[in-house]
Amino acid sequence: MAEKRDYYEVLGVPKGASDDEVKKAFRKLAVKYHPDKEGGDEAKFKEINEAYEVLKDKQKRQRYDQFGHAGVGGAAGGAGGGNPFGGFGGQNVQFDFGEGGFGDLGDILGGMFGFGGGRRGGKNSGRGRDIQTDVTLSFEESIFGTEEKISLSLDEKCAHCKGTGAEPGFDLTECPTCKGTGQEVRVVSTLFGAIQQAQTCHTCHGRGKVPDKACVVCGGKGIVREKQEIKVKIPAGVDEGSAIRLADRGEAVQGGEKGDLYVLIHVKPHKKFTREGDLILSEETISMIDAALGTELEVDTVDGPLTMKVPAGTQSGTDFKLSGHGAPRPRSGARGPQIVTVNVETPKNLNRRQKELLQEFKSGKKHGIFK
Repeated sequence: MAEKRDYYEVLGVPKGASDDEVKKAFRKLAVKYHPDKEGGDEAKFKEINEAYEVLKDKQKRQRYDQFGHAGVGGAAGGAGGGNPFGGFGGQNVQFDFGEGGFGDLGDILGGMFGFGGGRRGGKNSGRGRDIQTDVTLSFEESIFGTEEKISLSLDEKCAHCKGTGAEPGFDLTECPTCKGTGQEVRVVSTLFGAIQQAQTCHTCHGRGKVPDKACVVCGGKGIVREKQEIKVKIPAGVDEGSAIRLADRGEAVQGGEKGDLYVLIHVKPHKKFTREGDLILSEETISMIDAALGTELEVDTVDGPLTMKVPAGTQSGTDFKLSGHGAPRPRSGARGPQIVTVNVETPKNLNRRQKELLQEFKSGKKHGIFK
């Protein structure tokens, strides 16, 4: 993978550029390289957009200035934000724990919303419905992965007739309605006259064959409704909106292939942490004295508490990077950092003596606790 260019270089602005200068530079370059424009460049347009998404945001820009690309999750994620697995956000997600090999977002959208999905086909080869179900994880489960059990009622191939619709010992014969074509033609009267219209045969449902004797269990349908418990392995690092495709675990259809099961991931909010791509973000508060003198601070991470050194003179809003305590990156599995923002608490309700000491410090007198 090519190394990312500096975001200021991408937009052609200096590091100290104002928000207005950043915005003007972005607009100029976006117009020049927009992919819908003749001579546009989609790759450059995405790079420009990614840079702008970071530099226009005060907090992201501060982290980028301090830590580089690692401070913004390695990538801004474009306008979609930092979800490494994409979900339905436009990236090419490839999760598939079934037997059918890897799928992609085109399969997901095609199956769920009625377009694409050309991996199956053939004469009268119906395909069962794709099913979507939702799973809600804790923040920690989304970081480390887990296994979930899902209970669903699905159409399954009838075990008694093995999906043929015929009672065992009886054959399938040519459909008398469509003569084996799987389609029947109707003549429809319209304003423009009689029009022939082909549609799926109502007798054989497109198979071209019917059983000599219908299965006593499924009534000739070849499928039965069954309650199932499905185990789903949730990989480490999934984020809100991620989708996992389980090939051939959707609903069955007579004489065709099963649909797929899509598991849509939701993540419960955490009281301490938020997430941005492979970054985990948190905040800690220290006293004015500790900020001035420096201190050691116990910090919560998803891996447990650890001690972080806060140097003397730390200003409120300073970010500290804890490498390897963020979320796993897709594909590589390497974990990003945790960014800890340290806020300095200004004391309230000071007593008389405390006010005097602060006044002495303000005046430059070397007395009291500041001596």
